[in-house]
Amino acid sequence: MKKTTSWVEIDPNSDFSIYNIPFGVFKKGEQIGAGSAIGEFVIDLNYLQSKGYFASIELPTGIFRQPTLNEFIGLGKPITNAVREGLITLFSNDNQELQSNEEDKANCLIPMADVEMLMPVKVPNYTDFYSSIEHATNVGTMFRDPDNALLPNWKHIPVGYHGRPSSIIVSGTPIKRPKGQTKALDATEPSFGPTQRLDFELEMAFVTSQNTNLGESISTQEAEDYIFGFVLFNDWSARDVQVWEYVPLGPFLSKNFGSSVSPWIITLEALEYIKVESPAQDPKVLPYLEAGGKKNFDINLQVSIQPQESEENIVSNSNFKYMYWNINQQLAHHTVNGCNIEVGDMYASGTISGPTPDSYGSMLELAWKGTKPIKMNDGTERKFINDGDTVIMRGYAEKDGKRVGFGEVKTLILPAD
Repeated sequence: MKKTTSWVEIDPNSDFSIYNIPFGVFKKGEQIGAGSAIGEFVIDLNYLQSKGYFASIELPTGIFRQPTLNEFIGLGKPITNAVREGLITLFSNDNQELQSNEEDKANCLIPMADVEMLMPVKVPNYTDFYSSIEHATNVGTMFRDPDNALLPNWKHIPVGYHGRPSSIIVSGTPIKRPKGQTKALDATEPSFGPTQRLDFELEMAFVTSQNTNLGESISTQEAEDYIFGFVLFNDWSARDVQVWEYVPLGPFLSKNFGSSVSPWIITLEALEYIKVESPAQDPKVLPYLEAGGKKNFDINLQVSIQPQESEENIVSNSNFKYMYWNINQQLAHHTVNGCNIEVGDMYASGTISGPTPDSYGSMLELAWKGTKPIKMNDGTERKFINDGDTVIMRGYAEKDGKRVGFGEVKTLILPAD
């Protein structure tokens, strides 16, 4: 990634440098359309297209006036990458085409404070993986045998399950505390009511950019050709509901009430420069899961809890690079049986926990099943998430003075009905 500067004034700590150029969907008044981001501005892509700035790219008329990015993403990487590269050129300091046109500059750059960000894609299908060895080990230690924390299959397959796409919501959308069945350890029968152990899960999710046919598979070598980019993903969990229901078939009401995502999709191409080696995998994986080279991403992740009418409290600092199973292996395993994928599908990583207690990706681990409450700056404590709490997740990558960030995913918890 070559060194580039922009004629737009950008704070050095901005997530939306000229090296980023993400894609999202915004609403301003009655106008809904696709945008990108640079500094503190949303770039109105439909306006730029209407003024001929993308004339050299074969784009359908009105492609940026859609309520989601699905049609744009589905045009394929040669087109979407050309748009992103065109924007980088257009907003570079040494390019005068837009820089010298005051009217077009004023009309295509909208202050972020003036827009509402919407769900970037319509999600046809959603899969949640379980790919952090630190997280899986912590959970296995808590609920099973510490000496056999990982189940026998865990190091052989990227474990996952199919979740509920209809309840994936964009940052800023509040969630009501869910209700369900729980069973206390000393009870003989279950009871019904609001969860008492509401938890966040720090995750990232990739979005696919092509449809495949039933019966087709995607190899680890091909996987990145099918991945458009990433969002931050908060996979909310009701832990007490989960414990009661997950045997024999896994999570259900404990998960399907809501998952929160950040509004900007950061392209895979914007993150190429921060790729790192994956952790060593032992035992050796089966041939269809072999994926050589740098397949993990050095992305700093942070979680804060903001109690009602109080300040933020940082509770976790983690990193996406810790994942045992990488995205190439996840998509290859997902499709090896011939499962077809669709444009806009989301594939979440599973909780991202690091090797130290301050890098754990859930309250279950941070407060260690409620035995080590976390103190807030207002004097209160948290074992899990309270009504009125807002959970905020942020992420960014930085290397050689080039910063690419994800913004945030922010969710307020409301009381149950």
